[in-house]
Order: sequence, then C-alpha cells, then structure tokens
Amino acid sequence: MKRISGIIVLLVFVVVANGQVKEKVYNPSVDAKAELKKSIQMAQEQDKHILLQIGFNRCPWCIKLHHFIKDDPTIDSLIHADYVVQKVNYSRDNYNQELIEELAYPNRFGFPVIVVLDQDGKRIHTQNSVYLEEGKGYNRKTIIDFLQDWNKKALDPATYKKRK
Repeated sequence: MKRISGIIVLLVFVVVANGQVKEKVYNPSVDAKAELKKSIQMAQEQDKHILLQIGFNRCPWCIKLHHFIKDDPTIDSLIHADYVVQKVNYSRDNYNQELIEELAYPNRFGFPVIVVLDQDGKRIHTQNSVYLEEGKGYNRKTIIDFLQDWNKKALDPATYKKRK
C-alpha cells in the first residue's frame, strides 16, 4: 500500500510540475493595445519599425524563439538596431482581442507569430514563424534575412534608386 501511495504522490508531483510555466516571457496582465501606444511613440522617436512577437508562456516554440533571438548577439543587435520590440500575450488569461482584431488576426498562423508595424503602428507584414524554423529550432540565416528584409531601410524606396 505504501508503494502505491508513493507512486500516486510522485505522479501528482509530475503532473503539477509539468503544468507550471517555468518562464514568463509574455505578461498576460499587460494591455497590449495600450502598450502599443508607447511602442509607437518610441518608434517615432527612434525612427524604427515595431516588431510584435505574439505568443504565450505555455508555447514551447514561443519560448524557443525568445531565447534564440536573445542568445544570438547578431540577431539581438539587429532587432534592437532596427525595431522597437513588444511581446504580446495571447492566452486564456488575456487574448488582447482588440489588438488582435486590428492586426487582422495574426493568430491564424499559430504561435509564435511576428507582426511588423511601421512607426505609426500600421501593419506592414505578418510572419508565420514556421518559415523561420529548422528542425527542432530556428534557422539563424532565415531570421537575419527576415529582420533585414522588413526593417525601415529595406522598405525605403530611396534605398533602391540609382544615384546620379
């Protein structure tokens, strides 16, 4: 009987431990629409685009993307040089529905999903992150290319005009 009780206690512990979120990358208590106003102001002051990373804390791919970006100095530098970054929670605790509607439902691509906005908050691109993946992680070159292809300079027509 002690053995069965011990097994049950162990199983309960494992279930509870697995159900807990280990890391909080996305804050469900944040009103993403209100936070976006601050991001827009910063983007205008810094002459950058806005990169919204939408996901939730129980999403393993969302956490992997966060670490992949943060732990790679080149990617982290590219993001901070060209974008104001905002993490947007999408979970039963807070779906940030009003912002999600305004962004044309990027959640249709699954999670994480990245939305690039211009400095005025206008959506210019929604990126399904599956195209950034490779194996059980992310592809470094693909993410770097993505960041360079959607930054402010890449979308400026003057970048492509021939000089006389």
